[in-house]
Amino acid sequence: DATVGDRAVIGAHCFLGRAARIGPDCTLHSGVRIYEDTEVGARTILHSGVVLGADGFGFNRTASGYEKFPQIGRVVVGSDVELGANVTVDRAALGATTIGDGSKFDNMVHIGHNCSIGRHVIIVAQTGVAGGSIIEDWCVIGGQVGIGDNVRIKSGAILGSKSGVLTGKILPGNGQVYWGVPARPLKDYL
Repeated sequence: DATVGDRAVIGAHCFLGRAARIGPDCTLHSGVRIYEDTEVGARTILHSGVVLGADGFGFNRTASGYEKFPQIGRVVVGSDVELGANVTVDRAALGATTIGDGSKFDNMVHIGHNCSIGRHVIIVAQTGVAGGSIIEDWCVIGGQVGIGDNVRIKSGAILGSKSGVLTGKILPGNGQVYWGVPARPLKDYL
């Protein structure tokens, strides 16, 4: 039940799961893995090792150990997106993990379950975004940034490399630059 749009290029050793949808003019380089019920928009480029739709990291602690919480949502990637080598985007527990149109990720970026990444967002290498976080349109996230769960980064915010955003924080946007751990306005950091 998977569908592939016109003129899409699927490289060697790629996998498309049941009901996966690849838009027209997409390029999937070798070794891309698209899990079931994952959608990729038009003209999107996925580099080698990209995995879309693996289970999110969801476990409940019990007296006898950790019990897996079912991850039954999906992943929806917009059009004109480019994801670098070994990017991983987890499926939502419920609903969808989303990547907006025109967003570009460097290599080795991880997006946790139920995240919402806006349009034209840049995320640089080795950045991790924990579950339930929202990064609004036109944000720039530097390399090796750690973003806790349920964070909201407002449109146009810029995070410097190796910054850390604590769980539940809201960072205003409009070109504001943040740096450090915990991330704070650049002037305060300096």
